[in-house]
Amino acid sequence: MSQFLKTMLGAAAGSLMLSTAGFAADTIKIGVLHSLSGTMAISETTLKDTMLMLIDEQNKKGGVLGKQLEAVVVDPASDWPLFAEKARELLTVSDVDVMFGCWTSVSRKSVLPVIEELNGLLFYPVQYEGEESSKNVFYTGAAPNQQAIPATDYYLEELGVEKFALLGTDYVYPRTTNNILESYLKTKGIPAEDIFVNYTPFGHSDWSKIVADVVALGADGKKVGVISTINGDANIGFYKELAAAGISADDIPVVAFSVGEEELSGLDTSNLVGHLAAWNYFQSAESDANAAFIKQWKAFAGEERVTNDPMEAHFIGFNMWVNAVEAAGTTDVDAVRAAMWGQEYPNLTGGTAVMGTNHHLSKPVLIGEIQADGQFDIISATEPVPGDAWTDFLPESAVLKSDWNDLDCGMYNTATSSCVQQKSNY
Repeated sequence: MSQFLKTMLGAAAGSLMLSTAGFAADTIKIGVLHSLSGTMAISETTLKDTMLMLIDEQNKKGGVLGKQLEAVVVDPASDWPLFAEKARELLTVSDVDVMFGCWTSVSRKSVLPVIEELNGLLFYPVQYEGEESSKNVFYTGAAPNQQAIPATDYYLEELGVEKFALLGTDYVYPRTTNNILESYLKTKGIPAEDIFVNYTPFGHSDWSKIVADVVALGADGKKVGVISTINGDANIGFYKELAAAGISADDIPVVAFSVGEEELSGLDTSNLVGHLAAWNYFQSAESDANAAFIKQWKAFAGEERVTNDPMEAHFIGFNMWVNAVEAAGTTDVDAVRAAMWGQEYPNLTGGTAVMGTNHHLSKPVLIGEIQADGQFDIISATEPVPGDAWTDFLPESAVLKSDWNDLDCGMYNTATSSCVQQKSNY
């Protein structure tokens, strides 16, 4: 049975158990808002399982504020408007105290108006395009300066890439990230004609023409590199087409921002060896904390299950939330938010994560090379980098800053010394 099918069956079983389990009336409810079906289930089901593990472990320690934690799991089914409906359901019907969830930016942006209206709290664990800072969201995944920009620098400085193919799924995260990268590459002297940009729908499967176009980009002998913001199960077809075309990492390296150990667990990786991914965590990181986390995960979910970056983001975010609730003495959103600023928690790679007043974490940047066993050899690592809510490489964003403590604003214009109201729609 494939890992994908195992994951789907596990998701169904987990949801059934949660729906039939009895809980004490006086619990702290945690909403888990991840797709358990549809194109994003390949990535998000593991995050649901991660939250169940973390909640179970915390309950064994006595819960929080003397109360047990109750997971309330819903399935938005990779349907972006349904994310908003499920978020509203969690806040108004289930009366959750906090939510952990979303993967794609379009799902997060669907949820934003709901949680801002109802003053909910969301911990978002996935790398994203930045250009956002909501008082109701803590962004525990990477901002562009913690993933996309360093990965591009690695291509330029270490691999000598001269032409860039920016391939992404057609939604807000790839489009915004690639806008930032196009601007950044031009500041590095890469002409517009040497940057190829292409978007495909979720679940896209026919990659033959796109791969051929990428190959053609290097017809003049210049080194071509692919920066991939392809999301979900479309990655399976993309990497298969690369292999079918006989393209190795030596020919045209691919650095992916949405492919980690979980996605590779369902693939034949023999033809992917040498391709890259940029994250803030890899399972192969050597630290006592990571060894303990991996052991705990395998005991909870199964020996064949792997860990990945968004799991670490949930691990850090959840534990910071627990500490903030204990410090505030309440689950009240406003009190917890204030207690979150400056929270520190050991990450799994040996350092310490710190939550900024812009609601973004400090995180190390890692470049990993795919190995035949589906794991990554870490070939580059930085010290922790504070996450930027607003990029320096788009003119309209370069003047913006986020500071929810001193400025009480997520979109402060330093040129006009005024707080701008960010639009939640997209």
